[in-house]
Amino acid sequence: MTMQQLDIFADSRDVILRNDVLEQLRRHEGGAARAALELLAAEYPDDGLLSGMTVLVGELERGLTAPFADHAALTIARRHLEDEVVSAARRVLPRQTVHAWLAPCWRALATRAATLAFCGADAGNHAAPLWLLAGDWAAARDAVEGIESWWRIPAPLAWMTEVRYRTGGLDAAWPLLAELAWLAPARFAALLPVLGDASLDALRRRFDAEFPGTGEVGDDAWFPAWLLVIKPALAARLAEVRVQRERAASRATALLGEILRREHEGDQHELVSLREELSRLHAGLFDAYMATRKVQHR
Repeated sequence: MTMQQLDIFADSRDVILRNDVLEQLRRHEGGAARAALELLAAEYPDDGLLSGMTVLVGELERGLTAPFADHAALTIARRHLEDEVVSAARRVLPRQTVHAWLAPCWRALATRAATLAFCGADAGNHAAPLWLLAGDWAAARDAVEGIESWWRIPAPLAWMTEVRYRTGGLDAAWPLLAELAWLAPARFAALLPVLGDASLDALRRRFDAEFPGTGEVGDDAWFPAWLLVIKPALAARLAEVRVQRERAASRATALLGEILRREHEGDQHELVSLREELSRLHAGLFDAYMATRKVQHR
């Protein structure tokens, strides 16, 4: 063996030790990961990944299973996971493995939070969003269904909308997406990048460019109604929604569904009054609707 080969071997010693730690982390073997980490630290105390690896090994060793006593305890544990563990995982682990490695951590947190009731003042501290982060859609659905009248509350409605999307795709999620847009436009807007659906994102961009609104987040409440103007085939899916009569955007969506039905039946007399009502609810939406009818009847 030449001197050059010996130098290469010596230079790669840190890589070998680092990979040993990573392998045990991948296996979620806390004890073996600690032993490999200590060996790396002893020989290479200045290694740049030591601090992040220490956090991850510590997380494996914690192994806490006791239910949280209250929401405050869950808040502390969640912040630790978000601020320290997630950050360390992103620094240490290959990017494509980070989500899978963190899933058991979120699952453990969700299990410990299962007995905590929904608290509207701090809606994020509930088992449902933790199950979503763990990728357990069935458990998330069950957790949301345990919240009384969840469809009337923005946070659990958003959680259930994501569950519906993850388990059934965009077609299955349309009714809840519509209800969320009416009830909480800001939450609707925040959910779209989480879902990451290319066709939905394209529709949202088109809505932003074409809808005659104010440019504020409240415009998103009108997204379902506008959707019926440009994609009337969705009327059957949106007919399943729980209409929120106190909200103009919800009434407009139901009204457009009725207008489309009357058009199909050829009931011109009833159409006149229905269109007048739509105009009173949102003149710009009515103009967009009428523009499509003018194109069809040229």
